Amino acid sequence: MKYTCPDLKLLELNGAIPAWQVVIEASELQVLCQKVADGGGRLVALWACDERASLSRFVLHAVLVNEAGLLCLHLPLPQEFPVYPDISGIFSCACRMQRTVFDMLGLTASGSQDMRPWLRHGAWPENSFPLRKDFDEAGRQEADNYPFVQVEGQGVHEIPVGPVHAGIIEPGHFRFSIIGERVLRLEERLGYVHKGIEKRFENNSLLFGAKLAGRVSGDTTVAYAWAYAMAAESIANVVVPKRALWLRALLLERERIANHLGDLGYLSNDVAFSFGMSQFWILKEQVLRNNAALFGHRYLMDKIIPGGVGVDLTETATLLAECDLLEHEVKLLHSILEEHAGVQDRYIGTGCVAPALAAQLGLCGMAGRASGQSWDARVQHPCAPYDQLDVQMATHQNGDVAARVIVRFDELFESLRLMRDIIAKLPSGNVLAIPLEKLPGNGFCLGMVEGWRGEVLVAIHTDAEGNITRVHPHDPSWQNWPVLEHAILGDIVPDFPLINKSFNLSYSGHDL
Repeated sequence: MKYTCPDLKLLELNGAIPAWQVVIEASELQVLCQKVADGGGRLVALWACDERASLSRFVLHAVLVNEAGLLCLHLPLPQEFPVYPDISGIFSCACRMQRTVFDMLGLTASGSQDMRPWLRHGAWPENSFPLRKDFDEAGRQEADNYPFVQVEGQGVHEIPVGPVHAGIIEPGHFRFSIIGERVLRLEERLGYVHKGIEKRFENNSLLFGAKLAGRVSGDTTVAYAWAYAMAAESIANVVVPKRALWLRALLLERERIANHLGDLGYLSNDVAFSFGMSQFWILKEQVLRNNAALFGHRYLMDKIIPGGVGVDLTETATLLAECDLLEHEVKLLHSILEEHAGVQDRYIGTGCVAPALAAQLGLCGMAGRASGQSWDARVQHPCAPYDQLDVQMATHQNGDVAARVIVRFDELFESLRLMRDIIAKLPSGNVLAIPLEKLPGNGFCLGMVEGWRGEVLVAIHTDAEGNITRVHPHDPSWQNWPVLEHAILGDIVPDFPLINKSFNLSYSGHDL
């Protein structure tokens, strides 16, 4: 990486993406962020820590990524006036992260144009911050009167949707400003549950943290568990057995397949093509049943643990037969969808995010690749065993619902190919290194895994005794939820469920 920081140090990740870290001053934050942005890089995550007890300070952390790897910036801030420069003018997705840093720790982004609370929702007093070590849990406060942006003009009116939705979907509020049926503006508000996940990591055991990481967003349990394990193994300098790494990749691709099958079903349902919904979900159910039979859990929870995996693969015939079945059936369903005029009429041109806008807003993952953002950590910086699998990245330029459907199909077929390759090359040996139950003191590292939505990052901090003091799990939905507000503009209100599902972002991963 070509930066002018003299103190840039290599961050030893366990065989994964190259990473550097540096302690900076406030005056350097915007400069470094701008350099990364000018080189085509993005903001991956932003969080903060309370180090007042040991070092009388707070620390802001930002992880940036470009073709060379990761750059982790550490910005110490005084405990009396913890203020840092706003970077949302450089990375627009930083705005909600900065608002969350204030809600959780009371650190202020100086110069930010949006200082509204993001996660607090009146659930704790205004001047109380849950991730501070001296947080005194108080009773619930009155709900705040959130100042949504008002759109004025003749014929303009609002449609509020949520936060409570039908069924078991998690809460999220969508405020539409429309004229006729055309959407002029969409404003989201999330974080209504606020489960306190980050707080629960504090001073709990490493193995408890592994279980908790796998439950940040249940449909992405494999990616989160792997990222958490990667961070822990890097801190402890543990070498993971080769067979365990290959099994991790197998589980990750199975998670990708199951979610793409489910989404293709939902996307059929949202255009009233119930046949597609039923057929894709029959296939997804078969994958989940095979997961339960072969690995002990339908959604593969708790199968990746620090030091390796908690399950071995004893027979492969079932998986190979499943690959053949899925490839045949999905190809047939793909051709049916492509030839269905009604489906294509709803998909094509709906919910467009042009590549230039996607780059400007930091759209990432599957949705980003459908808008010309050619980034997949399995390709640019493959960790083992992806460095031996030659992953073929799926991309598209149109950025509409149809493009996101095409990328899902392409990724599904690629995951089937990868599964066969993994099974053929699966090495023998142990699946777990020495049991990893405690980390070294004063440790910091992170793990990043390309989940089915996009890159999942988990950072772990330990104190002098090796106790976990802070874990930050970051979902790609943080980057992509704001883009959904742009994708709906100019489309009609009834298209929103379709557009929303074409992204299928995580409420849970955003609501820590």
